[in-house]
Amino acid sequence: MERENFIIAIDGFSSCGKSTVAKAVAKKLQFVFIDSGAMYRAVTLYFLRHQVNLDHTEEIKTALEHIHIDFVPHADKMCMLLNGEDVSEEIRQMHVSEKVSEVSAIKEVRQALVKQQQNLGKRRNIVMDGRDIGTTVFPDADLKIFMTASPDVRAERRLAELLAKGEEVSMDEIKQNLAHRDHIDSTREESPLRQAEDAIVLDNSDLTQEEQLEIVLNEYEKRKTGRY
Repeated sequence: MERENFIIAIDGFSSCGKSTVAKAVAKKLQFVFIDSGAMYRAVTLYFLRHQVNLDHTEEIKTALEHIHIDFVPHADKMCMLLNGEDVSEEIRQMHVSEKVSEVSAIKEVRQALVKQQQNLGKRRNIVMDGRDIGTTVFPDADLKIFMTASPDVRAERRLAELLAKGEEVSMDEIKQNLAHRDHIDSTREESPLRQAEDAIVLDNSDLTQEEQLEIVLNEYEKRKTGRY
């Protein structure tokens, strides 16, 4: 049975602006935006708070049974709820960033969240961003975008984001964190970060947010009209 809803999958490296573009596309098309990376950050935050042993499979499985993640609209943004608590800001802090790729590489974590993400994508037009959306979560997505940018540009963006939130971090710390996350994301056994064969590559190193939005919307129109 053919799907009637439209799914846009945006994958790529960390700090490439995936969420920014995904949010803008969803707003323009009036689609539901789902930040899969935020879901992994929420799990990471829960594991840190409850000191879950990442080497103990049963402990991980038990913890996952007690985690409920939801997205709720508030003002002009979507808030991430972890067991009813708004953790939208805390999941972006450095202590979570330092652990999120390690937690995301755990088979049981990925399997649990992939199921949740697939359920979120049923019967709704969605834009979902992450690392494995076009390859694992929605391999049949109608439009797949793979975003990338130069390491220096990514580090500058991440530093500006953290400084704006009052976190004292250095450029060296940021670059080390991004390199570490890239390595784990690309080499993990379960759903590694990779470009889907039918994905459009979008290098936004020198593009404005408006230019990126225009590119994605043009690709969407092509697929809606069958002219690609």
